Amino acid sequence: MNEKQLINFKQLRCFHAVAQEGSFTQAARSLSVGQPSITTHVRALENHFGVELFCRHGHSVELTDLGRWLLEITKRIFTLEKEAAELLLAASGLKIGHLKIGVIGPFQVTQMIVAFNQRYPDVELSVSIGNSQEILESLLDFSADVAVLAQFEDDPRFFSVPYSRNRVIVVVSSTHPWSSRGDIQLQELDGQRMVFREQGSATRRAFEKALALAKVNVRKVLEIESREAVRELVANGVGIGIALEDEFVPHKRLHPLQIADAEVYIHPHVVCLLERRNAPLIQAFLTVVKDLLQAR
Repeated sequence: MNEKQLINFKQLRCFHAVAQEGSFTQAARSLSVGQPSITTHVRALENHFGVELFCRHGHSVELTDLGRWLLEITKRIFTLEKEAAELLLAASGLKIGHLKIGVIGPFQVTQMIVAFNQRYPDVELSVSIGNSQEILESLLDFSADVAVLAQFEDDPRFFSVPYSRNRVIVVVSSTHPWSSRGDIQLQELDGQRMVFREQGSATRRAFEKALALAKVNVRKVLEIESREAVRELVANGVGIGIALEDEFVPHKRLHPLQIADAEVYIHPHVVCLLERRNAPLIQAFLTVVKDLLQAR
């Protein structure tokens, strides 16, 4: 290998930080170094190979096409570096480390986090919330290590562990004519005004599948990316909503209804990239999940 082919990892790390943070200033903060040092290293990397990795517009920067391709590689490089450190730390009982968990909501993951924290109290945990599609993408771009999804379809890129089953229910306002009832038939929803989460919601997908099988057509009056917003809109009578039974929080302005003539469920799974299932922290989390399942 000639000198031209060699990459200075300090320069590569600086490029990665700028690409991830979106600015030289934020990259300098994340690496705890001066901004001139970051600028020098990135310039040196570009000059060494005679390429342009960033388009510079005053104080803002934007990745070139080549820069975006390189970022996909550096994500894998620095994820592997992290896993190498975790492997060595695992020999001392996972005394330190950082596990990033992507979830569709706090309810599914709370028990797992408590159990993991009890076993590995010195490991830092961070949790990000999104819909199922967003969380899967976070696994693919290495911004999350493990995910807890409301529903999961087999995909050879991922390793998954089924965790539980959660019923989908209908929610109406306390002033709705159905608020004195305990359940409804799916056919009763035909033509009804409904408020939904965004398209990536696994709960919505399961519910719409049940509607399609029953040949029921509802009126989708509003779509919004927030569980809390859906609850508030339903409470104010804008439309009928849906929720997971385990996640429904009783409220005087809301009334839950079972679906009497259809079993509408989602099946939460714990998921990680197949190639990363043996990474020490991920493996430790999966072991905790397995122990929780066995204890049921």
